[in-house]
Amino acid sequence: MIQVELASMAVDSRGQPVVILRPSFPQPQPYVLPIWIGVQEASAIMFALEGVTAARPMSYDLMVRLLDAMDATVQQVAVTRLEEGTFFAEITLVTPAGRRIIDARPSDSIALAMRTESPIYIAEEVLREAGVSESQLAEAPDEEATIEEFTEFLDTVDPDDFRG
Repeated sequence: MIQVELASMAVDSRGQPVVILRPSFPQPQPYVLPIWIGVQEASAIMFALEGVTAARPMSYDLMVRLLDAMDATVQQVAVTRLEEGTFFAEITLVTPAGRRIIDARPSDSIALAMRTESPIYIAEEVLREAGVSESQLAEAPDEEATIEEFTEFLDTVDPDDFRG
């Protein structure tokens, strides 16, 4: 497993939010991992990054409260595999009953990790398979403009647009 950090968030040309995970420590090959996520998850991650507290607890805030009530902590989250274009993740909890590993979506795992200040990891195979070189990202717009565009997108999106 390779420890990573949330390098940035962006919106692709179709308006889809993307998180960019970058190894925390220098790697022989400088790859980052882009993961497309939902608008609600992107909002939750941005809220955590900006230290915004909603008037009512979001699902991820509720998760943190539940973990606290159960005397459990998040040891780590990890993007563990990629199958047919879908990323899978696990949340490792330390509980009074012992260590527990919970299957989760990467976006939910990252949102929870941001709130609990837990480390994020990527399986080496996933980074090799789906990683993008940093030079490819250099062609992307600058991070500040991307975050501003993403924030504007979140401010204008209507949640009803995403209901099935």
